[in-house]
Amino acid sequence: MNFVTHNVTLIPGDGIGPEVAEATARAIDACGVKIDWNRVEVTADIIRATGESIPAAAVESLMVTHLGLKGPVTTPVGGGFQSVNVALRKRFDLYANIRPVKSLHGLKTRFDDLDINMVIFRENTEDLYSGLEHEVVNDVVTGLKVITRTASIKIANAAFKYAKLHGRKKVTAIHKANIMKKADGLFLKCCREVAEMYPQITYNELIVDNASMQLVSRPEQFDVLLLPNLYGDIISDLAAGLVGGLGVVPGANIGPDCAVFESVHGSAPDIAGKGLANPTALMLSAVMMLEHVNEDAAAQQLQKAVEAVYREGKHLTHDVGGTANTNEFTDAVIAQLK
Repeated sequence: MNFVTHNVTLIPGDGIGPEVAEATARAIDACGVKIDWNRVEVTADIIRATGESIPAAAVESLMVTHLGLKGPVTTPVGGGFQSVNVALRKRFDLYANIRPVKSLHGLKTRFDDLDINMVIFRENTEDLYSGLEHEVVNDVVTGLKVITRTASIKIANAAFKYAKLHGRKKVTAIHKANIMKKADGLFLKCCREVAEMYPQITYNELIVDNASMQLVSRPEQFDVLLLPNLYGDIISDLAAGLVGGLGVVPGANIGPDCAVFESVHGSAPDIAGKGLANPTALMLSAVMMLEHVNEDAAAQQLQKAVEAVYREGKHLTHDVGGTANTNEFTDAVIAQLK
């Protein structure tokens, strides 16, 4: 453990966000890591009132700390304001979305007899998520799919560097270049260029529909997945379903000067304040944050503590088949840490 104090912007969010954020902060504190939390409120109500997708206080805090831990923020569907996640990614060039998908033994799923352990690298700033839509004539809308060499090389480099550093054996690029020959073709060309610099790592490619089928039939075959933005969004949620859902899967958004770690599940306003929230996803996101700031021992402690609680199975929350409330689950994790 490093004897330094880390400045972290804490964005609890809304719905169940404040509950899982408080639980995660307690768990991190129990690891003995010194954190100076700069708490910033970002909620749907605040965004509507200010008209800012990212309130100025959050931007100012992240410009100082360069490090954030974020709970879920409600995003309207089919209208309203821009997603906070998308806005953060564009504002701070958080080009790499990293989603580890790992079996939690003790959690009953359709694949609990397998040891699923994959990491998804999703390009985070362009593709159809560039938001370049245009109504050509009444009831005819076009949307531009933007793929650039710069962004594709960056995400490919991130995936292969991670694979080498963590002893991963295979990187699979996922695409639809059989149809989108120029856009996805450019993405593949960049992936191939980077792959040539890592001859010790096996590289292969799968068309996205085939990859989806193989993920739900033989998920154990995958190691590191490398995808453009839209496919990455869909596949990462699909993969989360293999190990128990979005409530148990962490996420990181990494840029050149800033990193934001987040739970990727919804804000679940229907259970907010009832003590039913599961903080696993944000706790495991905190594991990634601790690794990012070189608190490796604390990161391993917290990862093992969460895994031990799942193996024991006595203090799991309702969404994963248990009867414990948020505080009871958190207390069990802290007991494992101690």
